[in-house]
Amino acid sequence: MSLNTYAKFVPNVFLAKCAEPHQRGDIITLTSRYGKETEVEIFNLVKQQDDAYFYSFVRCDGINRQTHALQKAERYQDCANNAQHRSEQYCEAANEGREFLRLAEPIKVGHHSEKRHRALIERNARRMDKSVEEMQKAERYEDKIAYWQERAETIDLSMPESLAYFQFELAKAKENHQDLKGNPEKREHSYSLTYAKKKVNELAKKVELAQRLWG
Repeated sequence: MSLNTYAKFVPNVFLAKCAEPHQRGDIITLTSRYGKETEVEIFNLVKQQDDAYFYSFVRCDGINRQTHALQKAERYQDCANNAQHRSEQYCEAANEGREFLRLAEPIKVGHHSEKRHRALIERNARRMDKSVEEMQKAERYEDKIAYWQERAETIDLSMPESLAYFQFELAKAKENHQDLKGNPEKREHSYSLTYAKKKVNELAKKVELAQRLWG
């Protein structure tokens, strides 16, 4: 039995490559190059080539690029929380013997307390270093959280919602282009009209692709 596999279509979009024809709404299993199986729901026949059928699909578990990005943001948030907690624990541990150290007693060289005094200072210094290290980890995780949260708001061609989204964006782009065309005084620079037309063309292409995938 032939496996249903993934085939790259355009950036961010994979199709289901099947040896057998399917109908919209069929549930099939796709197998990745690593052998991982995922149930998907068939949408449109996008193309037929070399006795293979290529379909757009959505995962049955509801995972898409947005939910994946949101899960990544949540995982990094957990990591940041854990790192912050560890930082606080190390900071608190670095208070060992603070009442004694607050007296600013000098180390009594040769005294029986010298070894304990030096060890206490070194332990607390190491703990503060670890506290700062964990705090810096938390800050790096926060940067990643912001990145993935932004990705979670992105709509691309891999989602059925992209058709309505790009149609709306195309209508806005066309309106803006016509406005600049009819009102030269609104152009910020000499290339404003060119850029506006380029955006219309790019969005028109995306609408065409979205229609093939999800229309």
